[in-house]
Amino acid sequence: MSLSAASPETRAATQRVALLSVATAAILIVVKAIAWQASGSVAILASLSDSALDLVASLITVYAVRYAAEPPDAEHRFGHGKAEAFSSLMQGGLVFASGALVGREAVNAWLHPQPVEHGLAGVAVMAISIVLTFALITAQTRVVKASGSIAISGDRAHYAADLASNAVALVGVGAAAWLGLPWVDAVAGLIVALWLIWGAVGVFREASHQLMDRELPDEDREKIVALVTADPKVLGVHQLRTRASGPYVHIQMHADLAGDISLADAHAIIVAAENRVLDAFPAADLIIHGDPRGLAEKHGGLFAEVEHD
Repeated sequence: MSLSAASPETRAATQRVALLSVATAAILIVVKAIAWQASGSVAILASLSDSALDLVASLITVYAVRYAAEPPDAEHRFGHGKAEAFSSLMQGGLVFASGALVGREAVNAWLHPQPVEHGLAGVAVMAISIVLTFALITAQTRVVKASGSIAISGDRAHYAADLASNAVALVGVGAAAWLGLPWVDAVAGLIVALWLIWGAVGVFREASHQLMDRELPDEDREKIVALVTADPKVLGVHQLRTRASGPYVHIQMHADLAGDISLADAHAIIVAAENRVLDAFPAADLIIHGDPRGLAEKHGGLFAEVEHD
């Protein structure tokens, strides 16, 4: 996932899609609650539980993306971007809890099957849910590709699981109501539970990458090096370090320059290189240190000794 386009317009789109997810979750909760009361389907209950937690997670996402977009201040000189990662962790916890609760209900329904009533209403609700959820995921995917927002990515994971749960619930309700197979409804609920837990693991993994300052993808690192060395006066780059923090990226490197140029010339070369990188990564916090080629002793401390594979 490229993080090269976290412009103000992209951040605004991220906030809009976060609000859209709240509205979608609220609508789904209402229609699924009505269908569950009418049918008693455990598969619909599973999907309803997922949507209720989606609403909580989406509210968290709205706050997180707004807070993460706040500019750096005296207490947070690197910005507030990691709020998105914390939001994603909470989302993952909610999804995991949802999966566990749904799994318990599914096992209980397997052991003590109950007939599903008003199957047509349940099927209609699941169909509506699938359409709304698919539309939201499509909008979220566009924003994630543009901004790399881990909070929206985590929220999208909720709704991807919700989309799967709606499809499975549709099968479960139909089989239980029209084919007289209530055990299919229980199996559908269990499949949803396992899907939710698997999705939670993926959300945890992505959030941990940001919190542990994992390097940017190789294609982004290669692009950064190419932009800096586009000027032949930059003879090479070393000690490149990158990390993502919500909508922002942090980039540090040393650039090799000729040893016989003036400080003013070196500064001009570095500033030009910085501007090339910032054109492609407008939300970057960027530091480039100039080294005289062949004349600079090793420096930068312990962290400078580790190079990316």
